[in-house]
Amino acid sequence: MTIDISPAVRAAFAPTGVLRASINLGNPILANTGADGAPGGVSVDLARELASLLDLPLELVVFDAAGKSVEAVAGGQADFGFFAIDPVRGADIAFTAPYVLIEGYYLVRDDSPITGNAQVDDAANRVVVGKGSAYDLYLTRELRQAAIVRSPTSPTVVEVFLEQGAEVAAGVKQQLEADAARHGGLRLLDQRFMVIQQAMGLPKVRGAEAAQVLRDFVERMKASGFVDAALARHGVKGASVAPAA
Repeated sequence: MTIDISPAVRAAFAPTGVLRASINLGNPILANTGADGAPGGVSVDLARELASLLDLPLELVVFDAAGKSVEAVAGGQADFGFFAIDPVRGADIAFTAPYVLIEGYYLVRDDSPITGNAQVDDAANRVVVGKGSAYDLYLTRELRQAAIVRSPTSPTVVEVFLEQGAEVAAGVKQQLEADAARHGGLRLLDQRFMVIQQAMGLPKVRGAEAAQVLRDFVERMKASGFVDAALARHGVKGASVAPAA
């Protein structure tokens, strides 16, 4: 696949002359900090590849939570980012098709009477989610009786769950598994409650041509094996490359 970049598209992507990528460290599957403190991961690899395609210098704008990352792109403080597709976010952001699929799970204490997903939406339950995360947006729409408690970021969900004595924690399967192993006395329910479609996106005001270039870029990254290789390189388990659009 050949992607033609016109001067107008380049300017639409980077009106400041520097391509600013919004990186969310709240999803450790896709971005994290290395031993040197620098951000890395699948999202960062894709950001660098896009900057190379556009022949633009890259600046990483790093956030600790998905909501902040979304706000930066929607508000023009960053030029593009990496997000779970959600209709609320889609009001201001033009999404590509997903490049990675990630599973969302519930976590409870070992002695919890909850054994299946259908028991979570109960008035007796408080479900802890990362503020502004894909899980927050989804469960805010789907849960009718359970109360939602929002932790500051996705990586702090289990900490808040334990501190507040809540009944359920919701998040990325791998993050919850790691937290369960670290704290002990916790277990994941045996079925996912959602599949998160991780995509790239840019502000809709940047125009249809730039949005199409970004969509084509994602398709090329999937088809070429770049995304799969990045997942392997960073040791990501439990996430899969999304099918072609």
